[in-house]
Amino acid sequence: METNPEKPVSLWRFLVPLLIQAGFILAVPAQAVYTLMTGKTAVLQTVPVDPYDLLRGYSVILNYEISRTSNLRKLPGWTELVKQYPSPNKEFDPANNQQYASLAPGTSLYVILEEQKSTGEVPQAWKPMRVSGELPTSLNANQIALKGFVNGYNSISYCLETYYIPEDQRNEINNDISTARPIKPGQPQPIVVEVKVNPQGNAVPLSMWVRDRQYNF
Repeated sequence: METNPEKPVSLWRFLVPLLIQAGFILAVPAQAVYTLMTGKTAVLQTVPVDPYDLLRGYSVILNYEISRTSNLRKLPGWTELVKQYPSPNKEFDPANNQQYASLAPGTSLYVILEEQKSTGEVPQAWKPMRVSGELPTSLNANQIALKGFVNGYNSISYCLETYYIPEDQRNEINNDISTARPIKPGQPQPIVVEVKVNPQGNAVPLSMWVRDRQYNF
């Protein structure tokens, strides 16, 4: 008895997974291009840390003032947000030796930032005004809404924390960061980051200022 030859495997069984993977790969740069085309430039203030902690080989790890929940809970809208998305664990603030109600890990939020006039060549960091659990439908012309999420360590991530250093600028940036400290006690860390924020609140980095020197990404 003759056996039936095996049916050829459909080409689509190979193409569909490849197309799906290609879609995921292309989605990231496509979103970055969309943000660069439609976004508004804003400036974020980094937090005072040991400059050597910022360096991770070929990259710079940055945190911002708005990354700390201890700063955000002072803003309008924070109390309502915590009531809506409470965490079963308390947040401990060693600076005040107190516990506070915290947001559940993974919670999304929007920080509304307002432009500040720059008095010199270095751009002035935008001021956080309030927080919201929903994307604001109406903002002033000098404001943006930046989207972040609770990363589970009592801090907020904006997907703007890691920057890869161009090889031709690596030594120069490392040297500048290593000496970047506030000139006077109480002054902001002399590192600010320019970002583009699209209408949905997603952002991509543009450049980093270390004191009066600008490095483009």
